[in-house]
Amino acid sequence: MPKRAVLLVNLGSPDSTAVPDVRRYLREFLGDERVLDLAAPLRWALLEGVILRTRPKKSAHAYEQVWTKDGSPLVVISKSVRAKLAATLGPGTPVYLAMRYGNPSIASVIAQIVADGVEEVLLFPQYPHYAMSSWETVVVKVFAEAARQAPTLRLTCVQPFFADDDYIKALHTVIAPYLAQPYDHVLFSYHGLPERHMRKADSSHAHCLTVADCCNTCSPVHATCYRAQIVKTTQALVRHAGLSPEKHSISFQSRLAGEPWLTPFTDHELVRLPKEGKKHLLVLCPAFVADCLETLEEIAMQGQETFLSSGGESFTQIPCLNDHPAYIDFLANRVQYWLTAGHT
Repeated sequence: MPKRAVLLVNLGSPDSTAVPDVRRYLREFLGDERVLDLAAPLRWALLEGVILRTRPKKSAHAYEQVWTKDGSPLVVISKSVRAKLAATLGPGTPVYLAMRYGNPSIASVIAQIVADGVEEVLLFPQYPHYAMSSWETVVVKVFAEAARQAPTLRLTCVQPFFADDDYIKALHTVIAPYLAQPYDHVLFSYHGLPERHMRKADSSHAHCLTVADCCNTCSPVHATCYRAQIVKTTQALVRHAGLSPEKHSISFQSRLAGEPWLTPFTDHELVRLPKEGKKHLLVLCPAFVADCLETLEEIAMQGQETFLSSGGESFTQIPCLNDHPAYIDFLANRVQYWLTAGHT
């Protein structure tokens, strides 16, 4: 049997909260043509002439608010997931971890995989939903790096698992204790995307954000539609948890200025909900499998402050799946299927 391994890949973080490290990270992240999808000269001018002049200092301060003694929460949690998955699978199936930006880099981990004599790899992007700026850029980068370093390395990729029954059950396992407490509303806050990205991913150029109720109107383009997939995740989890329609809603966080992004915006909802009598709020961020800057600083800190100052009385950010046993079981089951069936 060929030697097989698993490669988990997540977004990444700066090496430290020092401004130069944050600037280096942002240059790599926002320099990605699938994140800031402008013509190369325009992307360079915007990044070097505007963004990197001011944003690194602000982002460094934000990272300082959530940084742990062991480093970035995202990286620390991801390392724990890797270790627990490896322990579950056993020594016969090694598990590697890479970050799309920052360290450990995809290039360095592919080099280690090759040095270890691995012949087949299951690539498991740590994104439940498709977006060219998250899932796609990971897959493209891994395949390109493997082709450069080891053309004979066989790669299989796990597709977005936004509606996988086991994934939904894992989410419910994590949120169930919070739903057992008194609350007025559950806000599903997903990472935002520019509307332009949605239209760009629509191969028909005639469905996304064009057809009425496009996310619930069956179409092949849903395979690459982030918004349709987050709606499917929400609907599946709502059914599984038995949430009533009036006690939950969807919003989008982490937008940039300058063009239309998916709405409603999370920060606006955190002002609106208390005014409608939703005083006790639970916030869940299912686009992230691991807590990170966007969930810990943007939601649990800034979001809570916004909600409480707008008249809310209690605010709880429900943790992401992180290294919860239910998530480790989900990952392990998908890997075991690949090991026995040869595909996912």
